[in-house]
Amino acid sequence: MMRKKRKPGGREPRRALWFRTLAAITACGAVVGGLVAWRAFSAGTVTDRPVTTEEASRLALSRLGLYRASPVAVTLTTAEGGDVVVRVQGVVDYRNHRAVGTYRVTGASGTSQPSRAAGPPSKRLDQGLIVWDAGGLGLAPAPEGDGSPFWQQAERVPRSGWSGRSYTSDPLDAGLQLLIGLGADRPDNPLLLAQSGARWLARERVDGRDYDRFAGPRAQGASRGTGPDGGRSPLTYWVDGDGGLRRVTMRMPGLGVPATLEFFGRDGRAKLPEAPWITR
Repeated sequence: MMRKKRKPGGREPRRALWFRTLAAITACGAVVGGLVAWRAFSAGTVTDRPVTTEEASRLALSRLGLYRASPVAVTLTTAEGGDVVVRVQGVVDYRNHRAVGTYRVTGASGTSQPSRAAGPPSKRLDQGLIVWDAGGLGLAPAPEGDGSPFWQQAERVPRSGWSGRSYTSDPLDAGLQLLIGLGADRPDNPLLLAQSGARWLARERVDGRDYDRFAGPRAQGASRGTGPDGGRSPLTYWVDGDGGLRRVTMRMPGLGVPATLEFFGRDGRAKLPEAPWITR
């Protein structure tokens, strides 16, 4: 839950490949869900298949694209049982592995200690500022009556005003960890992606642009046709013809709709603050 307070942990080592990210997410015992609406259509009914060499090359470029575009505007939407949805809107600097944004918790229960999922009518249960990096996250109330961008608001919050903690098994935490670790300063190896089970799933249209939807490489040790979901990766990627990443969804075996991460390109206005990084 977002109100948990734990002593901040040290910064985790940077992950160089998707495979380590996948292993970390798979090991997390979190209940991961999400709810987001989008306009999409399937280009056909072809069953999923291994990626081609060209597709693997585009998939391999997607993380580098985030790194080069930093700071990148993002949203993360998760649902965690009951009737409450958590939505984070922010910017991520993939060069320094730092992020800042706002969070908003909504639901129909109107209680102060809800379980989270979607369900109209929606009530605002909690909101504020959020910062996160590889080691953990911090929360703070948004300054009242301050209409400035959230990164400027975060800069003005004193260090003592942040409630910081290390990551837990909370679904939101799993999504934040994945989000901060997606960018990379070099392409992934397309041959390894193909050999590790990346698969083409469909072609879809999102906001007027065509994307190929891929299942990512399998977690280390998993084989196709074994385990939950036939050994398929818990991560799905929407990648355009230039290797640009638009969306990632994350699911866990036996759970409902996945957490959804959306990427909206470079936000050149954003200036990430220095003060709030309490997890260093």
